[in-house]
Formats: sequence, structure tokens, C-alpha cells
Amino acid sequence: MADISLSGVPHHVDGIQASYMAQVQRRRLYGGLTLLIFVVLMVSGFNVADDRNAGGFWDGLHQIGDYPADVLSEAWEKRADLPALIAKYFPALVETINIAAVSTLIGAISGLFLSLLGTRGLAKWPRLIPLFRRISDIMRAVPEIVIALVLIFVLGGGPVPAMIAIAIHTAGALAKMFSEVSENTDLKAVEGLASTGATWSQRMLLGVLPQVAPNYVSYTLLRFEINIRASAILGFVGAGGLGYELRNAMAWGPGRFDEAAAIFILLFGTIVFFDQVSSRYRNRLTEGQGQ
Repeated sequence: MADISLSGVPHHVDGIQASYMAQVQRRRLYGGLTLLIFVVLMVSGFNVADDRNAGGFWDGLHQIGDYPADVLSEAWEKRADLPALIAKYFPALVETINIAAVSTLIGAISGLFLSLLGTRGLAKWPRLIPLFRRISDIMRAVPEIVIALVLIFVLGGGPVPAMIAIAIHTAGALAKMFSEVSENTDLKAVEGLASTGATWSQRMLLGVLPQVAPNYVSYTLLRFEINIRASAILGFVGAGGLGYELRNAMAWGPGRFDEAAAIFILLFGTIVFFDQVSSRYRNRLTEGQGQ
């Protein structure tokens, strides 16, 4: 009997190996088909977009460095004027930073309430959790530039439409991030406060926020970096700030490329500065090294 059972083991192992190799081959086949479909879609999509372009991609590819070269050459010729131009456009930079700061503040406060009202175990009205989550989904699904274009049509150009558009998108994005952090909160403190008769606001303020504050602030600083870039981009559609001045300088063409270079220097320096400062404080918060 022992000999019979042992003689059947190799066949059983061979069967397992054959089954495994068949699964590997099927996975490779599915992976190859998926890659092939992806490549076909990318190529066809590129060809459709290239056909609908005013100019062909391949025809203009050799000119990709012409505009940066013209900007740099003119800026170098007029390099003595760059400090004065940087000072000239500094107020527009301040406006851009103000747009980002105010929109981040409003969006963070709104996102905080949306996240707490949409988190299981913390929500004041549990039945309305899906409603608050869908609201945050809609707010972050619509791009800032679309909201800004609608608001510019209603309110006119300026920093206010940009601030409102960025604040709406920021509230939806931070609500999602804050909600993921809040779901990992230890509910013992909340339950203890509830047993003493604390209100919902008191439970959130004393039981939840002390646990999640470092991550909340970290995400808010990260969003502030993103909003500086967004506020500059929205300037291209007439929402004010440094982006508006950059659009005018670029649209004017040769003769004002030195102004475009000065604006690029201001924008690049600002983004790098805030990125470094924000990264430093975010690392301190998340690693528990805050003073």
C-alpha cells in the first residue's frame, strides 16, 4: 500500500506543476493582450488628435525649442532690466499667493466639516453620510478651470472667481483625504466623551482633532503648494494674478519676452520656496518632530 501511494506522488506533483504553468501562460496571454489593446488605443488616439490639430505634431516637433530659445535670448539681451521687471510684477505674485492662501483656508475648513460628516462612526447624521460623500466627490471631480470659466462669465474677471473655484476643488479633495485619516481614528476617546454627555462638536474637537491634526495640517500644506500652481494657471483665463500677466507677455510676442522671463523667474522661485518650506514642516508633523 505504501509503494502504491508513493508511486502516485510524482504524478500528483506533475499535475500541480502543469496547472501552475497553464495559469502562468494564461496570465502572460492576458497581460500581452491588455498591453496590445493599450498600445492600439494610444496610437489611434494620438492619430485622431494629430489629425484634428491645426498643425501636425511631427511637422512642428523640430520647432519645440524655438520659443524657449527666443525668450532666453531676449531676456539675456535685456538682463539689466530683469530686477526692475521682477519688482514690477511682484504685486501680481502677492495676489497669486493670496488667492492660493485664501482658497486653501476656505477649502480646508469646508473639507474638515465634509469629512467629519461623511465618516462612519463620527458623522452627526449617519443616514446622510452618502450625501456628504457625493457632495465632496462632485466638488473634486470638476476641474478648477471649468468652475473659474463659469464664475468669470457670471462675476467677471479678477481674483475672486479664481479663489472660489480653487476653494471648491480644494474642499472636495481635502474632504477625501481627511476622511481617510478620520476613519483610522481611535474611537475610545469619542465614546468616553459621549458617555459624559458631550455634544457632537465637543467630541470632534476634543476626541478626534487632537489625533488627526498633524495629518490634517500636512495635507493642507500640500494642497497649498498645489493651489499656488493652480492660481497661476487660472490667470490664463482672466482670473488675475501672475498668470494673467504671463499670458499677456506671451501673447505680445517678441519685444516682451524679457517680461515673460521675469514672470517665469518669480513663479519658479515662489513654487520652489514654498515647496521646500512646506515639505520641511510636513515632515516634522508626520514624523512627530514639531517643536
